[in-house]
Amino acid sequence: MQTKQQIRQLLSSAGIQPNGHLGQHFLIDLNLMRLLVDSADIQKDDIVLEVGCGTGSLTEALAEKAGRVIAVELDRNLFDITEKQLIKTENIDLINTDILENKHTIRPTVTEALSAARENFSGRILLVANLPYHVASPVMMNLVTGQIIADGMVVTIQKEVAERMTAPPACDHYGTLSIFLGATGDVETIRILKPAVFWPRPQVDSAMVRFVHSREKAEQIANMALFSEIVHLFMGHRRKTLSASSKLAREKLGHITDWPQIFDKCRIDPTKRPEQLTPADYVAITKYATNCRF
Repeated sequence: MQTKQQIRQLLSSAGIQPNGHLGQHFLIDLNLMRLLVDSADIQKDDIVLEVGCGTGSLTEALAEKAGRVIAVELDRNLFDITEKQLIKTENIDLINTDILENKHTIRPTVTEALSAARENFSGRILLVANLPYHVASPVMMNLVTGQIIADGMVVTIQKEVAERMTAPPACDHYGTLSIFLGATGDVETIRILKPAVFWPRPQVDSAMVRFVHSREKAEQIANMALFSEIVHLFMGHRRKTLSASSKLAREKLGHITDWPQIFDKCRIDPTKRPEQLTPADYVAITKYATNCRF
């Protein structure tokens, strides 16, 4: 793990400064970095994905615990620094790329690296990272709905994102991220982080959050693609009634015409607003939308 002075020296030697456009805020409180690692309970057979590895400070600590670490860094200058720092560490795959192919897809080179690691390590796939703010939500969404499903995530993220992750129904922060995480696992805030624990200091508070995937919950979702369409339809009109929102269904949901029957079978009041439904309610709607033939 690297102190603030060590990180500044590494950047200075490379002739660079933190890139604000890429959301580069380095976690410099070593006690919090240890808490981040410890909260993931990493075992020797686990595969860890780190997004935004920076100068490799956290990467090195992860490699000491995990079977394999897939560390992704978009900034070529930081990637070069990390590569030099960790050149002797054999259980790390460093990938210089954007973690996202697009908003809904993780870059194939990353998923291929995770799949390859699966051939040698049968433990969990974990996301453990000081996540760059601008990719936090799409990365986590992809890891609960995409080709590679994370068994757990322990991340530092902007406090506002943490509030969206943990928000209950009918709360201003409640949205698609809250629903997807609540429908597939359990999420909790470990600690609120003040700007002073990062360098450079961000303008807002951050949070350390843990998500644990629940196979039992996830298996209740009859069709993840349909679930996603349903959640986005209704939460796209969060303050309309369910009845009114259902009439706006188009394209992939256009064949579903008897929404009142679905709401009735789910015992959901159609005069409720979408923002009032629990993740379990959306799972139930998906179940009946999948099984009913209209």
